[in-house]
Amino acid sequence: TLIIYASIPLIIWFTISKRKKMANSFRRVRREIADVNAQLENSISGVRVAKSFTNEDYEIEKFDINNNLYKEARKESYKAMAEFAAGIGLMTNILNLLVISVGGYFVHLQYISVGDLFAYILYVNFFMQPIRRLADFIQQYQEGMTGFERFMEVMNIEPDIVDKEDAIELKDVTGDIEFKDVSFSYTNGEDRVLSNLNLKIEAGKTIAIVGPSGGGKTTLCHLIPRFYEVNDGVITVDGIDIKDIKLKSLRENIGLVQQDVFLFTGTIAENIGYGDPDKSEEDIIEAAKKARIHDFIMELPNGYDTYVGEKGVKLSGGQKQRISIARLFLKDPPILILDEATSALDNETEILIQESLEELAKNRTTLVIAHRLSTIKNADEILVLTNEGIEERGSHKKLLEKDGMYAYLYNLQFKDLVS
Repeated sequence: TLIIYASIPLIIWFTISKRKKMANSFRRVRREIADVNAQLENSISGVRVAKSFTNEDYEIEKFDINNNLYKEARKESYKAMAEFAAGIGLMTNILNLLVISVGGYFVHLQYISVGDLFAYILYVNFFMQPIRRLADFIQQYQEGMTGFERFMEVMNIEPDIVDKEDAIELKDVTGDIEFKDVSFSYTNGEDRVLSNLNLKIEAGKTIAIVGPSGGGKTTLCHLIPRFYEVNDGVITVDGIDIKDIKLKSLRENIGLVQQDVFLFTGTIAENIGYGDPDKSEEDIIEAAKKARIHDFIMELPNGYDTYVGEKGVKLSGGQKQRISIARLFLKDPPILILDEATSALDNETEILIQESLEELAKNRTTLVIAHRLSTIKNADEILVLTNEGIEERGSHKKLLEKDGMYAYLYNLQFKDLVS
């Protein structure tokens, strides 16, 4: 009995010390497998770029580095598990050996009988069975807990932008937008992308924003749905500070078409329906017709039930863009942001997409970011945005007559036409 009681503190100390080692090794395994998965996703997404630069071996080498780190972490975890299991097994066997040795000595001195010794050995085995099961449970529990901790790390990340306690819903939005002395930089200490910007956009107007790269065109548009928070100044929608509006309500009233269209793995209908999951199949078809993609969809063997593949890999750039436009027809937002929506398309496809976009922009407040100046001639107003702020503004005709930055950019693209 004294031997058993004396062994309990040793077993507890051993279990606690090895549990910590197992926990650390399992955490490292989780980190390394996350890096492996990230590298694998990165390589698969960029497979065409890798092939075009004949860098397949380089990608394999990067994967091997991460995979070897994962294998080392997994080896370390197996070693910790083996040490724990072997240690518990060794201590239980030593305990049995001590009981048999001491018990045999007591039998020799006739303190106990042989029957008492065998009975006591059985008692020891009964006592050790729960300890062995507990040891197995601790291994499984520790591995599960490290995975749960990793999961909770992600789930507990607080969003950078949240609603105010008294935030309100937007109702009956007309689409008036105003920037009042707005300044913004991505990180503290960096040069400001926008500085003391003042801009008023009337409801229902189409405003085009052009200018050199890095002038803040996309940043300006991404501030409206609060993808980023302004450092100074105020942005209002229908006269209400966007910080006083619930994020969900604000973004429900804004539609965004980007150059890089993201389609989800699923059917064409599911991707169009993403614009408003509550809409019916008839609404989805009507949206596709407005986006001028219905006829193409009906030519497919499975029509609207055709799977687009991962990220829409089975569709061309123009087809994906028109599906994204159909999404917005379905969503029907009063404010529209077109961020380089046609810059990656060929001329023929651009004309078709431009027709869809012009249809979409009717009776909506629309901000158009464009490098191809041919797509913005009909805008109500064109802004030339540089690092210094709004350098020029006016109609296409007036800006050409002014012979400033816009005229310079236009002439670069249309030298032959101008001459």
